[in-house]
Amino acid sequence: MWTVVYMAHNQADGEKIKELLGSEGFLVKIRAIGKEDDRVYEVLVPNGEVQEAHDVLVDLGY
Repeated sequence: MWTVVYMAHNQADGEKIKELLGSEGFLVKIRAIGKEDDRVYEVLVPNGEVQEAHDVLVDLGY
């Protein structure tokens, strides 16, 4: 199962976080939610990697 570790307000930010986490060895996917004019992007990792991914994001300043 996948869990949200970050909510991006645009696709570019979501892709940036995906690349950062991916370069650290995490499996990552992005899911767009909401209507087209009010869309946000969920960055997800597998449940077993949530704490580690969150720690990396905090270390990177997110």
